[in-house]
Amino acid sequence: MKAELIEKAYAVAKERYAAIGVDTDKVIEQLEKQQISLHCWQTDDVVGFERNDALSGGIQTTGNYPGRARNIDEVRKDIEFVKTLIAGNHRLNLHEIYGDFGGKFVDRDQVEVSHFQSWIDWAKENNMKLDFNSTSFSHPKSGELTLSNPDKGIRDFWIEHTKRCRRIADAMGKAQNDPCIMNIWVHDGSKDMPVQRKKYREILAASLDEIMEEKLDGVKNCFEAKLFGIGLESYTVGSHDFYTAYCATRKQMFTLDTGHYEPTENVSDFVSTLLMYVPELMLHVSRPVRWDSDHVTIMNDQTLDLFKELVRSDALDRAHVGLDYFDASINRIGAYLVGTRATQKCILQALLEPKAKLREYEDQGQNFERLALMEEAKSMPFGAVFDYFNLKNNVPVGEEYIAAIQKYEKEVTSKR
Repeated sequence: MKAELIEKAYAVAKERYAAIGVDTDKVIEQLEKQQISLHCWQTDDVVGFERNDALSGGIQTTGNYPGRARNIDEVRKDIEFVKTLIAGNHRLNLHEIYGDFGGKFVDRDQVEVSHFQSWIDWAKENNMKLDFNSTSFSHPKSGELTLSNPDKGIRDFWIEHTKRCRRIADAMGKAQNDPCIMNIWVHDGSKDMPVQRKKYREILAASLDEIMEEKLDGVKNCFEAKLFGIGLESYTVGSHDFYTAYCATRKQMFTLDTGHYEPTENVSDFVSTLLMYVPELMLHVSRPVRWDSDHVTIMNDQTLDLFKELVRSDALDRAHVGLDYFDASINRIGAYLVGTRATQKCILQALLEPKAKLREYEDQGQNFERLALMEEAKSMPFGAVFDYFNLKNNVPVGEEYIAAIQKYEKEVTSKR
């Protein structure tokens, strides 16, 4: 796509948006600063480097598209390539099972900072900051219950694992001079109806409190709820109501995973209430089809509404944005590009909304005018702004990235 055509289209769009009180240059500057945490597990279908086993523990990956990353070098190579195609400077989100274990088995209650030192060095070399996750699934001791397990031996194993993960995240945060966001999610639940629901939630709360006793300045923790897990459909210990109460009373960050809700729920509805009681939000942006199927994020109403609500609440700076899907049915590198660019498009459209004028209409009770302007904003030329944003940052514009990914597949991933 010729640069002069993109610039000409942007000039027109800039004028159109200025007419409704939106400065597109400032919006682009804001979007350039918005970091998205890329999820390392899209490269290899959440296998990791510990056991080379398929997923278990309430989740699964579907598809067998060729070219999966098989080791730490291939994961890094894929991420480095993805980084060249996305405007902005983004982060990388690691799960504990992606440690640099040197070909040796390291059980999860023995993991140390040293197993992630090469990641810390790699991130510095590639100007990326790291986020982190403890890993409770795909392990012989995962079972149905981990941190909420009445068996003290199993419970203590996972408590120790999560404590060590916090120390790893703390080291990452201090090395990069920016807090590492560490997400805690456990799949704990029951396939059929338990009769002691409160018991397991009390155990989970006590385990989390013990984990959080150690004060670490380089890490910010967040807690992720879920509706249910595969094979754990009847009861989820760490449900939405549990973690809403836990994060509100402990003043911790709440993780909103867009796949973890009923199909008829809109995650944006939870934003304003949560922001009143928790300090920050972590967003795991995914696309549920019927449920938490972890399809690649696209620019749909649910994702748009989520970012519009954050912008309308003046709270985009209180939300950390990350991706969380693992589609093994299509080119995995392409999945990164589609999902990341879709997320950027949703953030951009939210920032381009004429917020000041809409608030003025609402405050004056001019509800027809508010609705009309919201509708007209939908067809404003935001695509021209997004094209210019990519051109300005020297990455492919429009569908140009497709050819780049096809070339990478031909030369790299197809040979794995």
